[in-house]
Amino acid sequence: MRIPLSEFVWRTHSVAKFLLFPLRLAVGYGLSPRILGYIAIAMLVILRITIGFHFLTEGTEKVRQGNWSAKPFFANAKGPFASEFRQMVWDYDGATRLDPHQTMVIWATYRENIANHFGFDDKQKALAQDNYITAVEQYEYVIELDANAIEEYTLGLDRIAKLDADPVRDGVSSLGGQREMVRKELNSLVSATLQQIDMIWENYETAQNQLATDEQLAQHSPYKLVRPRLAMMDTSVIDRIVPYFDMITGWLLILGLFTPVAALAVGAFLFSVFLSQFPPTTGPGSSNYQLIESLACFLLAATGAGRFAGLDFFLHLIVRKVYGPDEAARTV
Repeated sequence: MRIPLSEFVWRTHSVAKFLLFPLRLAVGYGLSPRILGYIAIAMLVILRITIGFHFLTEGTEKVRQGNWSAKPFFANAKGPFASEFRQMVWDYDGATRLDPHQTMVIWATYRENIANHFGFDDKQKALAQDNYITAVEQYEYVIELDANAIEEYTLGLDRIAKLDADPVRDGVSSLGGQREMVRKELNSLVSATLQQIDMIWENYETAQNQLATDEQLAQHSPYKLVRPRLAMMDTSVIDRIVPYFDMITGWLLILGLFTPVAALAVGAFLFSVFLSQFPPTTGPGSSNYQLIESLACFLLAATGAGRFAGLDFFLHLIVRKVYGPDEAARTV
């Protein structure tokens, strides 16, 4: 029995449609622009909330830990902007901590400030002085013990400064790598020394706060030994700002409130992280992840994603009412 040509064509077309159905799903064929618009909006909302939740949890965890610091990240910066990022680490070269005079001035100032903060009596002030003397003795012991390494390190810093000032080395990658190798070797000379000094700082702060009575602690919070700011923006400031920056921007993105501003801030922050590790490596430690999330934030800012299932929707209504639909569409 012969099959009519029209039926043969229909069957062939049906088989082709069946075989090509996975391809249709893969390329999205058949989705009308209107449906695609709804899907895109849903994805923007999910993306906004996901990034917001990421930053909120990161900030909450940093606050919970209480000792989070950007120091390790900036200290290991690489690439063309490595020097700028390293200088954002408080006392990145150890010059302040390895200077006995500066260290003792900072500790003595802290001794007086914490006494005023809690309102120490004469006995507590005497004990605070004992803590100061103990810290100074420990510090001097460490400095004396590692005097040779510190001297070699100090001389090496001068060598690094000369290498940094040599324009020829900036144009030759192998010479730039040599400079980084010299820097790492120098840091290894005093890394253990600086760790011991940091521990003395922490123990000194703890010992002074332990002098406060329960009544004094109930009236006043523990007094931190804040590192003196050595630059307009370094980790002594960044470490206090970033946890709350993460939480605030996280909430703004989740709620869809002032989304363009929050997304741009987060995107710029993530992009700076990417630059600090440029060029990126592969693997779990790659900064490509920060780059991708940064671009996603710029997408949220560009599309005003907070207007979809977010509080910016109501702000957008106010803008439309004040400026009119046409002008609002151009400005939002």
